[in-house]
Amino acid sequence: MAADQLSLAFAALADPTRRAIIARLADGECTVGELARPFAMSGPAVSKHLKVLERAGLVSRGRDAQWRPVRLRATPIRKVAEWAEGYRQFWDASYERLDAYLNHLMSEEQDDDTR
Repeated sequence: MAADQLSLAFAALADPTRRAIIARLADGECTVGELARPFAMSGPAVSKHLKVLERAGLVSRGRDAQWRPVRLRATPIRKVAEWAEGYRQFWDASYERLDAYLNHLMSEEQDDDTR
């Protein structure tokens, strides 16, 4: 059974190293070696992370003579953001209820202080 793209994106983004790779690629394309530098891992270890990101459609690898750039593909991230946006109304409503409750408690406390 093939996993859907949203599930693949969430699985890929679940790892902090892969999120750091995505953050780096947001600044522009680079090579596997350049991606490996900030981490205490080898190029092949970074390549394994890149395979997961590639499977999720989050990055692509190119070939330009001897240079093999890795590029960010942001469409799957937009789909994750759109999915999460669907829950914004829930959280906004929850915060509004909490705010109303806290205001109620504060007004009760002020009423108690004036008695």
